Amino acid sequence: MDSLSATEIDQMDRVGNRTVAEIRKDFPIYRRAQDSAFVFLDSGASSQKPTAVLDAMDTYYSTTHANVHRGVYAIAERATELYENARVTLGRFIGAPKPAREIVFTKNATEAINLAAYSLARNLLRSESVVVLTEMEHHANLVPWMILKEQIGFEIRYIPFDADGFLDLSHLDEILDGSSIVAATMASNVFGTLTPIKELAEAAHSKGAIFLADGAQYVPHYKIDVKELGIDLLAMTGHKMLGPTGIGALWGREELLKKMPPFMGGGDMIEDVRLDGFTPNEVPYKFEAGTPPIAEAIGLAEAVRYLEAIGMDEIRLHEESLLDYALKTIGENFGDSVVVYGPTDATKKGGVVSFTMEGVHPHDLSQILDQSGVCVRAGHHCAKPVMKRLGVGATARASFYIYNDKSDVDSLVEALAKAQAFFA
Repeated sequence: MDSLSATEIDQMDRVGNRTVAEIRKDFPIYRRAQDSAFVFLDSGASSQKPTAVLDAMDTYYSTTHANVHRGVYAIAERATELYENARVTLGRFIGAPKPAREIVFTKNATEAINLAAYSLARNLLRSESVVVLTEMEHHANLVPWMILKEQIGFEIRYIPFDADGFLDLSHLDEILDGSSIVAATMASNVFGTLTPIKELAEAAHSKGAIFLADGAQYVPHYKIDVKELGIDLLAMTGHKMLGPTGIGALWGREELLKKMPPFMGGGDMIEDVRLDGFTPNEVPYKFEAGTPPIAEAIGLAEAVRYLEAIGMDEIRLHEESLLDYALKTIGENFGDSVVVYGPTDATKKGGVVSFTMEGVHPHDLSQILDQSGVCVRAGHHCAKPVMKRLGVGATARASFYIYNDKSDVDSLVEALAKAQAFFA
C-alpha cells in the first residue's frame, strides 16, 4: 500500500496522549508475554485487564469484604458504598439521567437482555404482539425472544441486512407496524457494522414500541449518551471493556424499570415478604436478587475510570486508524483469496475484521496464526443466522482495542501469508 504518513502511524501507535507501548505496561499479560510473540486480536470476545482493575478487586477482598446492604458494621458499610459508587460510575459513563436508580447489575449482557425480555413479557406481550429484531443479532438477542415466543405465541419480525453488512431499512415502517418491542445491536459482532440506533429508536417510539439496544460491542469503544440516543433499555457487559468477567448491567429509564416486574426472587429484591405474598424492593434493587457481584462491580468501575482517563473519542480514533490500515493491507496482500465480510469503510464499523481464506477452514487458520503468536477468534461468533446468510459455517475474526498498534496488524498479515503458504 502507499507509504503511511507520520500522522497515520502515530494514530495507530498512540491512544490520546499515551503510546500503546506505555498502555501495555498497565496490563500484566503483556509483561508475562514479553519474551514471546503475543498479538492479542480477540478483544471482541473478551478484553485483557489492567493492573488497576485487578488491584481494586484484590484490595476489596483483602481489606473490605462483607456483604452489601445488610451489615451496619464498618467494612459492610464500606463495601456497600463501593458497590453503589460503582453503579453511579457506570451510569454516568453512559449518560444515565439517574445513575443511582437506573443501573441494574447483572452477570453479563446476555443476562441483561434476558432480564428485560422476561420482565417485559410478563406485562406487555400477548399472542397478538409483535417483537422486532435484526437478522444480525447475537444469539443473546435472539434466543430469549424465541423462548418467549414458544411460551406466548407472539410474532417475531426481522430487519434484514444487505450484501455490504448494513441494515436494510427500506421497509422499516412496515416491519415495525404493530410492534411492542424492538431490540437491536448497536454494533455487529460479526461485521462491526454500526447500526443507526437513534433512527431505530425514534421509529420504534413512533409505533408505541419499547426500544432495547444491545451495547456489548459498542459501549467499550464509543462515547455514549443514552438520553441523546433516545433508547429505553441498554444491555452491556464488563469483560469486553477491561473489566472482570461475571459483571454486566441493564440500564433502563427509571419510569420503565418501575413498571417492570422482578425477574428473579430471593433476598434483597424485596421490601416485605408474607406467607400470602411479597412487596418488591424499589429500583434497581428489585432486579438484584441475592448476593451481587460486589468485587466485579468494583473492578468494572475501575475499568470505566481507566477508559475515561484515556478518552473514549481518542479510543475510537485509534481503533478506526487500525481498522482502516488492516482492511487496506489485507486487501492489497491477498486480493480475492481472503474475503472480508461487512462494511469496508472504517468510519462505519467498529474495530472488527471478519474474514475467510480460500481453501482454509477458519479453525485451522486460527491455529496456524497462533503458532505465530497471533490470537484471533474462529467460529460462528454466536451468530449462526448471519453465517447462514453469508453461506459459510464460520469466519475468523480479528478485533482491536487500546493495546493494539500497527505492528499487530503487520503481524496478522505476516501470519496470514505463512498460513496461505502452508495450505497451498
